[in-house]
Amino acid sequence: MIDLRNVHKTYQTGEVSYEALKGIFLKIERGEFVSIMGPSGSGKSTLMNLIGCLDTPTEGSYYLEERNVAGLTFDQLSEIRNQKIGFVFQNFNLLPYATAFENVELPMLFNGKSTAKRRQRALELLELVGLTQWQKHRPTEMSGGQQQRVAIARALAMEPPVILADEPTGNLDSRSGEEIMALFGKLWKEGKTILMVTHDPQIAAHSQRTIHLRDGLVAEPEE
Repeated sequence: MIDLRNVHKTYQTGEVSYEALKGIFLKIERGEFVSIMGPSGSGKSTLMNLIGCLDTPTEGSYYLEERNVAGLTFDQLSEIRNQKIGFVFQNFNLLPYATAFENVELPMLFNGKSTAKRRQRALELLELVGLTQWQKHRPTEMSGGQQQRVAIARALAMEPPVILADEPTGNLDSRSGEEIMALFGKLWKEGKTILMVTHDPQIAAHSQRTIHLRDGLVAEPEE
């Protein structure tokens, strides 16, 4: 499903270069639930950006569903993101003046789905995350846990096979965090491939295995 082979990423600022990833080998099979942990500066965010097709490697190959996406154009990467990957962020990234329904509907609107199909899918997803009664509420009227559930519903709108979650419980209290992890567990059991960055070992324990990064490399054998 996800296969990185000797992936390097170097950032250049003027005459100064910084190698954020120094040769990552990583394979994630379809249907796995994997956590990525590591200290600040270890390369977690860079790795997630590459896996999410938000950036490309400086060197090496990245195969997503057996297609080498390293070196593709911006438009090609955008299409892959649209169809293959759902993103969940620590800060939710919801439109503040749009309702829960409108936030979930938005990716389908950009992809030209009919009004009827958008409505049906958005309502199905809000029911999945337990927010049917909140569909007309805006993010400012919802708790952090509810906002994150809306964000997860939005990530699922285009039925992507992969969910990338960057510190999805980082802004939540422990109870809300556990509720979000229970929802991820449900999605995993339904066949989604989930890759999650977290700093919390208790949150990482919900996944099948944990990958540790340090100084741009996989730091130890995968658990």
